[in-house]
Amino acid sequence: MRAYCSGIVNLATVLDLFSIRVVGWSMDKNMDKHIVMKALLMAIYQRQPKSEVMVHTDQGSQYGSSDYLALMKEHKLIPSMSRRGNCHDNAVAESFFATIKKHIIKKKIYTTRNDAKADIFNFIEMFYNPKKRHSHTGDVSPAKFEETYFSELQTV
Repeated sequence: MRAYCSGIVNLATVLDLFSIRVVGWSMDKNMDKHIVMKALLMAIYQRQPKSEVMVHTDQGSQYGSSDYLALMKEHKLIPSMSRRGNCHDNAVAESFFATIKKHIIKKKIYTTRNDAKADIFNFIEMFYNPKKRHSHTGDVSPAKFEETYFSELQTV
């Protein structure tokens, strides 16, 4: 996704399909292997997977880079890619980007990259994860859904 300002700000995200929570994200002027690796590293740090986890992406060249694939292998992550030209394979990510565009970026031109980054940060960390309700999660936010799920696991 891109936000327009005195330059372009690209956003790479990693969403947990269970809760629809953004668990990793990174912003930069270039959409390359570095931005997606930073987003993936944030997700790894947040989740600290103990066993194999599938990571689904579109067919962007940054996801096929040897460095990105080596990072995945190092952390026992299994790559999965959408079929060429089929946005439905990556529907959750597409829905997230549509939501962020609708709420903050629609017809907005930022004065600086830092303004765009601050707006995107606030959207993810102050609205989307803690407050945005989803029908998939029983009409609660991703953070509340996870909190409820894990508290119920502890009581069983």
